Amino acid sequence: MKTISICLVLMCSVLFSNCAEQKKSNNESISIGKKKEKPISTKEDSTVPVMLDNKGIGPITSITFESEIDQNLAKKGAELFKSKCTACHKVKQRFIGPPMVGIYEKRSPEWVMNMIMNPAEMLEKDPVAKALLKKYNNTIMINQNIPEEEARAMVEWFRTLE
Repeated sequence: MKTISICLVLMCSVLFSNCAEQKKSNNESISIGKKKEKPISTKEDSTVPVMLDNKGIGPITSITFESEIDQNLAKKGAELFKSKCTACHKVKQRFIGPPMVGIYEKRSPEWVMNMIMNPAEMLEKDPVAKALLKKYNNTIMINQNIPEEEARAMVEWFRTLE
């Protein structure tokens, strides 16, 4: 009986320590401000085209960024991203979906907003979204019915990640 108790205690401690380690590695801080560091790994293979002129499919046809980042809007975008997107996206690393850092080196801001606001149609019709779907094991992006104002805030925050 004593041996069984000791074994159970050891197994529980191993399980709890693994959970704690996993929790530590999954925690990412979301901050505002210009980042100088490069992403851990945002390099995409040739199966996902880089199409900066592709605006995607949806209501957004044009976005004009001010030269300065709107820090208040970016802060709101960081909070929205944390509450709505971190189940599938990490800032600097591949997860269930692609990382956000360096996004504007590969996608237009219009494409990003259309993907946030109109993922079902994008995944069905847009060549880049289709390639990403295939690359990320056919894991679809759920339509969370994010309004334009919230998508715009997230897009502004993504600027701080460059």
